[in-house]
Formats: sequence, C-alpha cells, structure tokens
Amino acid sequence: MSFLASNLRYLRKQKGLTQQDLADQLEVQRTMISAYEDGRSEPKLSSLLKISAILEVGIEELLEHDIENLGRKALQKRNLQILTIATDESDRENITWVGQKASAGYLNGFADPEFMEQLPQFHLPNLPRHATYRAFELAGDSMLPLIAGTIIIGSFIEHPSEIKSGRTYVLVTQSEGIVYKRVFNYLAENGKLFLVSDNEHYKPYEVRGEDVLEVWEAKAFISTDFPNPGDKKKSLSLSDLGEMLKDIQEDLRKLKP
Repeated sequence: MSFLASNLRYLRKQKGLTQQDLADQLEVQRTMISAYEDGRSEPKLSSLLKISAILEVGIEELLEHDIENLGRKALQKRNLQILTIATDESDRENITWVGQKASAGYLNGFADPEFMEQLPQFHLPNLPRHATYRAFELAGDSMLPLIAGTIIIGSFIEHPSEIKSGRTYVLVTQSEGIVYKRVFNYLAENGKLFLVSDNEHYKPYEVRGEDVLEVWEAKAFISTDFPNPGDKKKSLSLSDLGEMLKDIQEDLRKLKP
C-alpha cells in the first residue's frame, strides 16, 4: 500500500506550504498537486525526487511509511536508541540527575552509557515503578514560582505526539537545548510544539517536532526555596493560558490553505 497521497498532504502542511506553493516549486499546475494528494495521479520519478528534497523525506519513507499516524522513522529510531538508564545492585532503575553544568554535555552524551554513568543518581519514594524518571535542574526564572536551581523530576514520554497540551514538560531539543515549559501540541496541524513560560515576561515560541530528542513529563520537583505567594503575580493564570491558546489556534487557522 502506498502512503504517498496522505504523506504528501501531511508533510506539505507541516512545512506551511499551500498546494500552490508546492506547485510553483515543482513547476506544475496546482491541480496536479491536488490530484497527487487525492490519489488520482502519481508524480513521475523526476518530480518525486524534487518532492522528497522539498519535504526533506526519503522516497521510501514517503511512499511506504504512514507518517501522519506513526511519525517520522528517524524520530522513532532516535527515541528507541537514546534512552540510557542506570540501575542499582537490585536492578532497580535510578533517577539520573542532569545539573545545569551537565546540560551542554547531555545534549551530546544522553545516548552514551559512559557519560550517563558519571552523572549523579538517586531514588525517590512513592513514584510509580512502571515509568523511567530523570531529574533536570532549572536555570533562569521563566517558570515562576519555580526558581533557578529547582530540580524537576520527569517521566519519560516515548514520542512527542503523546504530549498533552497545557501540561509542563522537560524537552531535550536540537534547537533550544534543554528547556522546561508548558507545552501545547500542534504536531498534527503543522508539525510544531508551542512552548509557553509561566512567567509572563517571556514570550512563547515554537519548536519543530523533528528537533525534539527527548520528552519528560513533569511529575515532581525538589527545591530548597519555598514559593513566595507574591511571585504568583508574575506568572500566567489559567485564563491567560486559555487566551494564549485561542490566539495560537487562530494563527494556525490563518496558516491553512
């Protein structure tokens, strides 16, 4: 079974291209792109090679892999390969702590068992044992009332598509490094995640799904500083987040052809 039609439509929208945009790059009529996406026609090999380059996807994956429902193959392989865990003498998983100073090294060494073994490890009680956890030290004040130095305990998420909009996650990304944000999932619409800070002084921004190397859903935090109720004035309320979400959805609607 060929997935060309659905993959072409999905990847084109991920790139923010209209049918006319893609037609212009291929030097064909827009109706030809419509026919490709409806499955009424298939491109010649020369056009297929151009489409592959424009959409940054291999021909085999474009033709034979259900990208919309299963995700990109490269991301699947990366997720399967990178998760390195440490265990104690009882074969119980440890929580590995990634401090601020280790953050830069983690981006290159998260798949290296030797690097991971050098990082501090510990256990916490009362965490469900069916998940894998990692601890990340916060930098900056973008997620007030949690301050710099707070340690976020995250549960491993196998694929960014599992992210639930409005919850907080630690994302390990190629473009932004390690960040802790409130995340809104628009992978199905345009292949991107919108990252929002709880501190209103920081503007939201987006990352592409393929830039995400690891996802950890925040489950707990450790801090030596008790949050000051006064700090809540600096953070976004639920109503603020709701309005922001409406604005993001409106922007997405404008992007659709």
